[in-house]
Amino acid sequence: MRIVVLTEQVVAGAREDERDVLAQAEFVSSALRTLGYDVSHLSLGLDLGAAAAALRDARPDLVFNLCESLAGQGRFIHLAPTLLESLGIRYSGNGADATYLTSNKLCAKKILRGSGIPTPPLLGDGSSLAKRYIVKSIWEHASVGLDEDSVVDAAVAEAELARRFGPDGFAEAYIDGREFNIAMLAGEVLPHAEMLFEGYGPQKPRVVGYRAKWDEKSYEYHHTPRRFDFGPEDRALLDTLSWLSRACWRLFDLRGYARVDFRVDGSGCPFVLEVNTNPCLTPGAGFGAALERAGISGPSAVARILADAR
Repeated sequence: MRIVVLTEQVVAGAREDERDVLAQAEFVSSALRTLGYDVSHLSLGLDLGAAAAALRDARPDLVFNLCESLAGQGRFIHLAPTLLESLGIRYSGNGADATYLTSNKLCAKKILRGSGIPTPPLLGDGSSLAKRYIVKSIWEHASVGLDEDSVVDAAVAEAELARRFGPDGFAEAYIDGREFNIAMLAGEVLPHAEMLFEGYGPQKPRVVGYRAKWDEKSYEYHHTPRRFDFGPEDRALLDTLSWLSRACWRLFDLRGYARVDFRVDGSGCPFVLEVNTNPCLTPGAGFGAALERAGISGPSAVARILADAR
C-alpha cells in the first residue's frame, strides 16, 4: 500500500512552528514504515495544478495529510483536504469542511455558541462585561501573534485589535483561570492535560503564547509545564471537559484526531477556546504527550488515524 505524507512547503528562514511540520513528517513516515507501508513525501504549495499532477503521478492508496498552512498562511489550511477530495483520493485526518470551519475561529465560535457549547464572549457582544480581552488572529495557529501582551484592558481592546490584526483578528473575553488541552484519537478522549503557569505573579497574564510553545530561551517556555495527574476534587470538571470535547467532535464531524483547548474560570465553568483539527503529532508536543500518557505508541496512533480515514 502506497502512502504519501503531505506537508506544506517549508522555505528557508521559516519560523520554528513552520519547520515543525518536517519533524512531524519524519515521525509519521517512520511509524508508517514500521507498519509496513511504502511511504513517500510530497510538499504542497499554492500551485494546486502542479500538486494535483504530482499526486496523480504518485498514485497513492492514501494520503497522510499534515498540511497546517500554505505559503505561510493558516487561512489556506483547508486547501489540502479540498484538493484531495476533488481528486477522489482517500486521506487521513479531518475533512475540508471541518478544517475550514474550525480554522476560521470566528466561524467556529458562532457554531459553538449556536449549539450551546460555551466559548468566551466576543468584544462588542452586548452580553459581555469583561474587564480584559485577549486579541487573536482569526486564522493563524501555533499561537502565532499571541503572547501575554495580547491581553488588554477593555477600554483599549478595540484599538489594540485594529493595530495588531485589522480585519483578520478578533477579541474575546480573557478567562483568567486554568487551561486544559483535550486530545482525541478517533473519537476517544485521551488523558486530560492541564497547562501550569509556574512563577506567574498576579500581574503576568496566564497565556500559552508563541514564546511558551516555541522559544526555548524564554521564561514562558520553561515555566508552562503540562500535568496529567489530578485529585478527586477535579473529577466532575474532567468529566465535563470530556463531554464537551465529544460534543465538539460530533458537531464538526471530526475524524482521525483533534485537540480541544479550554479555559476554566474561577467558578469552575469551562469555555472552549479552539478546536484544532491538525494538532502536532511529534513526541513532546501536547498530542504526543497525551499519547504517551495513554500508553499508545506512535505506530499504534498512526494505525488508528489511518483506520478512521475516508
